[in-house]
Amino acid sequence: MANVIELRKLAETDVAQEIHKEQYGPVITNPPFVFVDGTFNTRDLGLVPGSPLRAGFVYRSGALTTLTDDGKAVMSGKLGIKRVFDIRSPEEREKGPDPEIEGIENTWHHNARPDSTPDLDKFVSGAGEQGYEDMYLEVIDVYSTVWKDILEHVRDRPSDPFMYHCTAGRDRTGVISGLLLALAGASPDTITLDYLLSRIGTEPVRKHLIAFAMAGSHAKSQDQPGFLNLCSLTAASWNAFVNGVRRDYGGFEKFVTDKLGFSADDVITIKKNLASS
Repeated sequence: MANVIELRKLAETDVAQEIHKEQYGPVITNPPFVFVDGTFNTRDLGLVPGSPLRAGFVYRSGALTTLTDDGKAVMSGKLGIKRVFDIRSPEEREKGPDPEIEGIENTWHHNARPDSTPDLDKFVSGAGEQGYEDMYLEVIDVYSTVWKDILEHVRDRPSDPFMYHCTAGRDRTGVISGLLLALAGASPDTITLDYLLSRIGTEPVRKHLIAFAMAGSHAKSQDQPGFLNLCSLTAASWNAFVNGVRRDYGGFEKFVTDKLGFSADDVITIKKNLASS
């Protein structure tokens, strides 16, 4: 596995620039990435360098719509996954529902409200910090039901490994990963590294995801101001979101208690279960 400095440097590659297979191949075939045939951007949150989470419990991924039979066997067998949480809109799910896998429970909920179309004007300045702050604050509101389900799973089923995913496995999936890492006591650098690793993990499907972003944002072209910032991942954008959570909720832990309704004792149990079986 590449060291943290090398990983971070590769993960900060501009989204408009191709990462060649000889660069990303050795990374996505080694921890924290996990090879599950038919998926991309799949990794073990406990194997991210510096992660306080226990390995083999929390997995994150991109869409599972092209999962192969071998991939299904790895998920249910080698990884021992018992539950998959789908963090996508009804429209995304209708186009590509999660596959049924024997022994694995699928969980999905209707959004609290429809996702908004990203306002590209908010992504123009800097690295798009304002756009990311607004988009991710909306994400934790719109998908609050599944956030609660995931945390209840950690609290109540510490012996059952689980996976969650959205379409790209980077934004909605990245937000819940940051929340779990923060609750477990990960350093800001570790949380940011995990967030940025999706730049490497999505490289095999980068062109497809850029097209997905164009459709979702109604961008007229990739050259439209703000669009490439929308497709990028930067530490500055993640930090803008973290600062927004701190301002609006008092931080991730207060979000879990005040917004999602978990008790202080629940949070203690969740933290313990993330770190030990």
